[in-house]
Amino acid sequence: MTLAEGLSSKFLLVSEPSPYVLHIELARKPVNAFSVDFWTAYGALFDRIVAEGRDVRAVVLSSALPKLFTAGIDVADLANTGIRTDGARASLAIRQHILEFQHAISAPERCPFPVIAAVHGLVVGLGLDIISACDIRYAAENAQFTIKEVDVGLAADIGTLAHLPKITGNHSLMRELAYSARLFSATEAAQLGLLSRAVPGARAEVVAAALALARAIASKSPVAVSGTKRVLMHARDHSVAENLEYTAVWNAAALHTDDVTESLRASKTRSAATFAPLRKAAPKL
Repeated sequence: MTLAEGLSSKFLLVSEPSPYVLHIELARKPVNAFSVDFWTAYGALFDRIVAEGRDVRAVVLSSALPKLFTAGIDVADLANTGIRTDGARASLAIRQHILEFQHAISAPERCPFPVIAAVHGLVVGLGLDIISACDIRYAAENAQFTIKEVDVGLAADIGTLAHLPKITGNHSLMRELAYSARLFSATEAAQLGLLSRAVPGARAEVVAAALALARAIASKSPVAVSGTKRVLMHARDHSVAENLEYTAVWNAAALHTDDVTESLRASKTRSAATFAPLRKAAPKL
């Protein structure tokens, strides 16, 4: 089985541009507006990659459309999910819908490998939720962002407001952008702390930069990279003392890996290291 075999679907294109790297492209014309079917498939794709034990060591997430990343939620589809029952039951149903939506968009966080978002053009509303759940964010210099939800009478509820206070050190600018829904540039997004890099050019250039980073990450020990991701995730949500304890327990097991010996061998011989998959792929039924 090739790494990307059978993963592409109606709205998601999946390829293997280099060993151990997947490129996932959002592909719902005309503007990558997210319907229920789209976001359900998005979350299920990441969970499937992990469940099947595919030897993925880095993922690049981008848009297949030439002019933009995503226009956000499909408002027409959202209207069709209206709950027609009494108030209490409507509230419970809407809560469950939001939780399922959050779970799908947060799927990159559940992956043992890093997910790199490479965005260009417009990144509207839900687009911020999507990239906020990724490990690393690159944007083309032509990218424009907006936390759009206040313009439709809502507080953003799928991840942006949960993640941004943990991502950025500039809370004043973050709140300005969230309250005003104004457009902001890739330069301002980097100033906010949302981006690692604003890449000169457009779609082709930012995707190339992200794929180069993914190749570099994929050359490292998957035990080390996945462990680093889990420890960083824990540190985000816990105290320093709690994280140090967690790290000690994690590495008490992880230090038994053969990847340490292989890394030292590769360094000594100045050759490429060869690492085993984190787990065996699930057998085909």
